[in-house]
Amino acid sequence: MRGYEALRERAAWIDLSARGKIVARGEDRARLLHAMTTNHVEQLKPGGGCYAFFLNAQGRILGDVNLLCRDQDFLLDTEPETHTALLAHLDHYIIADDVTLEDVTPHMATIAVEGPLAAEAASALGLVLPQTPGAFGSVGGVVAANLSHTGAPGFWLIAPAEAKEVLIGEVEAAGAAEADAEAARVVRIEHGKPRCGEDITGAQLPQETQALQALHFNKGCYIGQEIVERVRSRGHVNRLLVRLAIDTATAPARGAAIEADGKPVGKITSAAFSPALARTVALGYVRAERARPETALVVEGAAARVVR
Repeated sequence: MRGYEALRERAAWIDLSARGKIVARGEDRARLLHAMTTNHVEQLKPGGGCYAFFLNAQGRILGDVNLLCRDQDFLLDTEPETHTALLAHLDHYIIADDVTLEDVTPHMATIAVEGPLAAEAASALGLVLPQTPGAFGSVGGVVAANLSHTGAPGFWLIAPAEAKEVLIGEVEAAGAAEADAEAARVVRIEHGKPRCGEDITGAQLPQETQALQALHFNKGCYIGQEIVERVRSRGHVNRLLVRLAIDTATAPARGAAIEADGKPVGKITSAAFSPALARTVALGYVRAERARPETALVVEGAAARVVR
């Protein structure tokens, strides 16, 4: 796994250029996005950003998005698997609104720099990064955002596709080593960072993911809001996404049963062997009463526990 140690101990760069990029322009862009996502878009100012979900009317998750508010538009960053569907979803709800959408995915490059020494790499690049998650600055046409793919400290550089190779050269000169997708996935699971399309799907309600930073409970109406509010008022959901440590070197497949007292209580969504921890790490949904840290579980005959 190229770059695994750098991601854990120093700084590494990850090519995230396959992620979807949508630009929303027009006078009504903030109002439309506010009405279609779970976070408070209308309070964002240029340079600010937030993480949010798109929901259907039943409150199930269609996809997630990093929303970056710029002077003349919003830049929407999505998972590769969902950007086409989310673009169509947004377009469907534009009726009399002054909003235009453009899929700029082929024209954009995204390089993440993450790891314990990511801040030092930023300094070597001459960047002053905002401390608020989702916030960003722009230097010479390059967006530098406070975002993380793996859950480790870091930042993303979003630039025109033609600048990609130059950008990679600069981040390597700043001390970041290359990390491949496999290494990034292992570190992501070690940090308990869920990924939409793998750990978060259309089967989930927002509160089940425990990604409450995506939700704003006082923003008013949006698609799926009634269900989110109903869950909040009742105070619980039946299952929760948790991080697991499993005493095995063989990572279970997605969908493997999580058991307690000989009975299934959940399912694995992603798992990988962690060289640093010498055991398998995983994410999975378990019944809410089994989601407390240090709860003992079993996965494919191996002892497991919920990790804080």
